[in-house]
Amino acid sequence: MKKSILIVDDEKAARFGMKMALENDGYNVMEASDGIEAFEVIKAKNPSLIFLDINMPKINGIQVLEEINQMETPPMIVIVTAYGSERVAVEAMKKGAYDYISKPYEIDELRLIAQHAFEKLALEEENARLRSEIDRLGSKGAIVAGESREMDQVFNKIEKVGPSDVTVLIQGESGSGKELVAKEIHKKSSRKNKPMIIMNCAALPETLIESELFGHEKGAFTGATERRLGKFELADKGTIFLDEIGDMSPNTQAKVLRVLQEQSFERLGGIETLRVDVRLISATHKDLLKEIKESNFREDLYYRLKVVEILLPPLRNRREDIIILAEKFIQYFSEKHRKKVKSISKEAVKVFTSYSWPGNVRELQNVIESAVVMANSETLEISDFPEELSNPDSNLSFDYNLPFRDAKKIVVDTFERDFVNRKLAENNGNISKTAEALGMHRQSLQQKIKELNLKQT
Repeated sequence: MKKSILIVDDEKAARFGMKMALENDGYNVMEASDGIEAFEVIKAKNPSLIFLDINMPKINGIQVLEEINQMETPPMIVIVTAYGSERVAVEAMKKGAYDYISKPYEIDELRLIAQHAFEKLALEEENARLRSEIDRLGSKGAIVAGESREMDQVFNKIEKVGPSDVTVLIQGESGSGKELVAKEIHKKSSRKNKPMIIMNCAALPETLIESELFGHEKGAFTGATERRLGKFELADKGTIFLDEIGDMSPNTQAKVLRVLQEQSFERLGGIETLRVDVRLISATHKDLLKEIKESNFREDLYYRLKVVEILLPPLRNRREDIIILAEKFIQYFSEKHRKKVKSISKEAVKVFTSYSWPGNVRELQNVIESAVVMANSETLEISDFPEELSNPDSNLSFDYNLPFRDAKKIVVDTFERDFVNRKLAENNGNISKTAEALGMHRQSLQQKIKELNLKQT
């Protein structure tokens, strides 16, 4: 994303000082001495961010702001105002300005506002890309597809809850597509043109998760060298999706509950109460009622999260959707990797519909992408897929005279060993990345590796 800034101020010295500071950070900086000149620069150069002075001749900053916001794709605006005129700046923010800065300002404050503005622009650009990708792949969205009765129920709920602002709890096994359902809900909401911020609660240690969610002030803890905006702040006016919320610590659960109840919070180390307008969608593969009984999850938060609950079925329970999904993946990955794969053979169809897909939609996606990349023809054959798909029991060997519990343990251990090994290989042995891919804490994965007696590379 280009990082171009327009400074609009009738004082040449003010423009010069601001330009020098921002150019030192690598931004492409332009200038305009009044609102009329500003419109000319915007039309010719299309800057991403504007620092707009309030008090100017000919046309004041508020009028310029209102005119700019009528544009089809308006740039982000930061209001520049004199000390003591914060009330005017707040009014400007209500009219669509991103933030404001008061003269005289600290150079570090100016640089930080610019940094945060471009972080938000990058998020909005990524969301626009995702929306475009979803639209391109069909009305039901990328990979959230199927014609089974179970998925019809899911689609019906998405259609009904999308336009509302209710909190939604999505429950389903790992890899079943919970994040994709959340994206579909956001896409159908009135917030679709605002950011959707995604965070996996199982991918971060407890010591970092609160900083990620709520942000922190400079000096809040060792290593906090500057202010950081949290996910809730970045998601203002949009949607935040908290995946694997069942792994969140009780202390953090209490703070999330407060945001739901009051729409406000403080950054770590801060005293200012920040108000946000955020829709929350959450997901988990855990049985939260069981977690409540075991005192691992707050009952009051649970009922605030599940105003509407969507149960996402595992792929093995909707086998009629497997080939529909496979065909969507073939189309998508053929375009992505510039291949000419168009179909899947009848023999492979039989294998696909009889396989249990323990990794759900995510496993199917990975299998198809690998086959498309390696394919030598327009049709995917059985030989293009992993051996375990056509012979899933080939790696099992146990005495069928064993008690059921013992036999089951062998099967489960074998699957876990193979699945974790695969994920480690996919992530080149990186424990943190593998834990994130598996939806586990790093420490939990290390314990699992030890239990399964796996070798770490």
